[in-house]
Amino acid sequence: MDKVVSTPAAAVADVFDGASLAVGGFGVVGVPEYLIRAIRDQGAQDLTAVSNNAGVDGRGLGLLLETHQISKMIASYVGVNKEFARQHLAGELTVELTPQGTLAEKLRAAGAGIPAFYTITGAGTQVATGGIPQRYDSHGEVVIASAPKETHTFSTFGAEQTYVLEESLPVDFALVRAAKGDRHGNLVFHASARNFNPPAAQAGRITIAEVEQLVEPGMIDPDDVDLPGVYVTRVVPLTPAQVADKPIENMTLTKD
Repeated sequence: MDKVVSTPAAAVADVFDGASLAVGGFGVVGVPEYLIRAIRDQGAQDLTAVSNNAGVDGRGLGLLLETHQISKMIASYVGVNKEFARQHLAGELTVELTPQGTLAEKLRAAGAGIPAFYTITGAGTQVATGGIPQRYDSHGEVVIASAPKETHTFSTFGAEQTYVLEESLPVDFALVRAAKGDRHGNLVFHASARNFNPPAAQAGRITIAEVEQLVEPGMIDPDDVDLPGVYVTRVVPLTPAQVADKPIENMTLTKD
């Protein structure tokens, strides 16, 4: 039952070329920074990354974009990562844009064994009808666009609505960061880091968690567990210096 692995490098040693990764975090919050760095150093190529966004330039998944280890991103938005945008527009990266709530549910559904579900999100838009550019060539021409999705009309709350069929997103590996974890893999996420980390962890065939504080089994109150250890394969304790490495994406100050 002891799932602790000594280093990030050891935890990601079996990530293979062509693997799919679900990565927790939002911006720079709750991002498994040191597992991502370990994959960069390990060198796995042609990765598909599933995450809300690709972090920022120089951190998080931005590191794997810089080394061209990611060939496809499934995300909610391109955000402020300039290299992400550059690679997409230059025809170097396939990007499958997915509405934020739909992306979270696609991951959660994978962990629950649900192969597909209907959602009203995207009905009547290109999310349903297809045609969203996913890959360009070097001349800016669209070479891959999203395909149409199945829709169905349901009567809800006395009105007929069109819903879009979305498939779940199981992945080979999930990478998450938790504030606290025990040796059995039970995890606690702090505040807004409780964003995409739980659904990302649920979607992984192998789920790896870097934790800021490692405790013994029984030291986490069951009511405080955000993610049960049944979803977690490996736990990597961070060093104090790694724990303290928490950047602020956009700092806003008030005048005194």
